[in-house]
Amino acid sequence: MICRRWQHLGRYVRWGCGWVCLVVGLRAQDAATTARDTLVYKDGDRVQGVLVQQTPETITFKSDRFGEVKVPARDAVVIKGRPDASRPAAATVTPAQAAPASRPTPAAVAKAAEAAEAERVSVWDRFSPAILTAKVRNYFGPWQGRLSLATEVVSDVAERNNSSYEGSLQRKWKADEVRLSLRYDYNETDNIPTTDLVRSSGQWRRTFTKEVFGHYRPSAEWNRASRLRGLPNDYLLLQQELGAGYNLLSTPARKFRLGLSQNLFDRWSLLGDGAHDSRGVVSAFQEADLTLPWRITISQRGVWYPVREVADGWENRVELNKKLTETLSTSLRHEIRRNNPDGTAQDYTRLKVMLGLDF
Repeated sequence: MICRRWQHLGRYVRWGCGWVCLVVGLRAQDAATTARDTLVYKDGDRVQGVLVQQTPETITFKSDRFGEVKVPARDAVVIKGRPDASRPAAATVTPAQAAPASRPTPAAVAKAAEAAEAERVSVWDRFSPAILTAKVRNYFGPWQGRLSLATEVVSDVAERNNSSYEGSLQRKWKADEVRLSLRYDYNETDNIPTTDLVRSSGQWRRTFTKEVFGHYRPSAEWNRASRLRGLPNDYLLLQQELGAGYNLLSTPARKFRLGLSQNLFDRWSLLGDGAHDSRGVVSAFQEADLTLPWRITISQRGVWYPVREVADGWENRVELNKKLTETLSTSLRHEIRRNNPDGTAQDYTRLKVMLGLDF
């Protein structure tokens, strides 16, 4: 009987020691976790570790799971770990320095807590342009792009309402570059539409050598408020351009290109019997890109269509872009088109100031 009691007592002692060890381990793990820094991404993901270095551009963070990582400062924030205030701060001392470690003062603890709280991503911050842009950037991955808009309401001798919306995506590889864009322009005067245009375009550029490249540029234009010689002329225009060019100048700040292309125009009338016509035309193009101080860039592209039977066609586009912040930019764009080779598409001259959200 006594042996059995001692066996039960020994079992209880073992259970008690096990619970004590578990509680001590959890408290130690909680203290270690609390003392660790936290890297918080704009989308809410968190990584535990230690902050190595932080600059206005880059955060260097040594994570427990992934090792040392570097992320742009605009994509994440660091929450400093708050050590347990009930025990002395850990310090390495030598025998000659066998002095007791000093406890942090209540003012220092309060200041550290305020700093950590200030670095947390608040609910209000989650709707800021920077965080929204970071979420869009995470969604599209390696693709870069911009969402732009311009609007104007004028009331003088007539009521005019003009608006423009545009989205673009871009991605680069070692020798390839792909661009996609979609734009919608709508203008009306006295409640009568004068422009109702949807235009989509793409470009694939392949670099063969440092100087030689080739490209394919498809585009579609759907105009539901076109007029030709005073008559309605709604149309759908598909243009395909296949060409090659030469880089006369290619530096990080300056680029200048010349080339030749073969174009195929297909046009469908949206009125009457829906007539369709097709035409092939050769063209010469010129492109330029310039990077200036104060985060200003200028891009320009001109195309010349030599046609025997009628006046030569040409078009040109110039855009000056200024980055206001890492996510916001404004641009001034001028476009002109004359005598489009398809024969009936509407000529235009446009000058717009647009506000964009970059990602």
